[in-house]
Amino acid sequence: MTQTITILVVDDEPAIRRLFHAGLARAGYAVVEAGTAREALNAMAIDKPEVVLLDLGLPDRDGLELIPLMRGQAAIIVVSAREATDQKVAALDLGADDYVAKPFDSEEVLARIRTALRHRIPAEAAERPVRRGDVEIDLVARLVRKGGAEVHLTPKEYGFLAELARNPGRVITHAQLLRSVWGPGHESDVEYLRVAARGIRRKLEDDPANPALLRNEPGVGYRLVSQD
Repeated sequence: MTQTITILVVDDEPAIRRLFHAGLARAGYAVVEAGTAREALNAMAIDKPEVVLLDLGLPDRDGLELIPLMRGQAAIIVVSAREATDQKVAALDLGADDYVAKPFDSEEVLARIRTALRHRIPAEAAERPVRRGDVEIDLVARLVRKGGAEVHLTPKEYGFLAELARNPGRVITHAQLLRSVWGPGHESDVEYLRVAARGIRRKLEDDPANPALLRNEPGVGYRLVSQD
């Protein structure tokens, strides 16, 4: 790394903070810890971390309340024992970049951090084509190619795929996708997404029954698989 990336670990359990601290330090990150919401907000102001690993079960405030306050200042990865779908959807809709359920795999968390950091790239870099294997998504030219050949997608299929390509590796909730592509008032029309996903997979996946490009997070949303 040309400069040290700072990661804020927000968790009320000292053992979890120590576990994160050790693994993140070995990976070359600077680590700041907070055991309460108050400490977390102070650390955001003073240490200005690039990534926040946020537990939701804090003693002085629900972690969900912190997401809008931190959004835009750092990438937010929720790491929580709350596994209910509605909690995941709420966190992502509030602005979290990702959600990892406890107990977690440390290597997976590191991979999610790398993906989150790639989102925080300059705007001009975001205009470069997104490539996954032999698939290329050119957001500027509004073209999709597979193996160098242009692939025709319907307007809704392209809108769906483009929304994911703007946030590779990040889960985009059903409501967010429907609102962005189909417009307000369609947030509950999840079947539209299933139809579009089938079309995209049929045209772009080598094996549509075992998708390697477009992944479904059941009950939550979709993500464009990140290359790590």
